[in-house]
Amino acid sequence: MSALKLAGLQDDTPVKMTIELPADIHRDLVLYAEVLSGDGERAYAPAQLIAPMLNRFMATDRSFGAAKARQQSAR
Repeated sequence: MSALKLAGLQDDTPVKMTIELPADIHRDLVLYAEVLSGDGERAYAPAQLIAPMLNRFMATDRSFGAAKARQQSAR
């Protein structure tokens, strides 16, 4: 398997959302799903990748992490 930032996905109960993506982002998302599925263990649909990608993005954003910590400590 290649060294992608996104590895195995958790099984979690989703919240349904409808989004529109630019065509180039959708093409890349489809390709990412194909590469991630390339090890043959499991096939991923492009839509399954959106939440983990957003989660990883927010988890690695230091400014967001600091703001989140400030908000949680204020409660």
